[in-house]
Amino acid sequence: MLTMDPNKIGQMSCNPAVGGIAKGQVVREIDALGGEMGKATDEAGIQFRLLNRGKGPAVWSPRAQCDRVMYREAMTRRVLAQKNLQVLLGKVWISLWIKLGIGVVDQNGVHYRSRAVILGTGTFLKGLLHCGMDHVVGGRRGNRPRNI
Repeated sequence: MLTMDPNKIGQMSCNPAVGGIAKGQVVREIDALGGEMGKATDEAGIQFRLLNRGKGPAVWSPRAQCDRVMYREAMTRRVLAQKNLQVLLGKVWISLWIKLGIGVVDQNGVHYRSRAVILGTGTFLKGLLHCGMDHVVGGRRGNRPRNI
């Protein structure tokens, strides 16, 4: 069971890139586990490059720029097609319970029981934006930080 805004599945930042030295490694690890990120990138990619070609092969890294709308649509299709996964809109309190199984409690106090729970803290966990000497709590435009 996944509790998140179904309209935000696959939402990319203002720089819709997949790959690079750090993120590219994560994409390869997800791909090795049968993940869908690389497949959605192939579907939505508009530019594919190999970075750092002027340096040694140890730092070469593929990167793709994606169409943000196409990527979000591709990931939404893939997530919603997963067996035994139900996507709900809501917030889960920081409350796991273990009794006759595992579960979570939502913002309305409803208990959801599951055989497995995956905690995805989100990108903007305790997000802090810096603009000169000013510091503002926030996340991507239209998203609030999760302050735990």
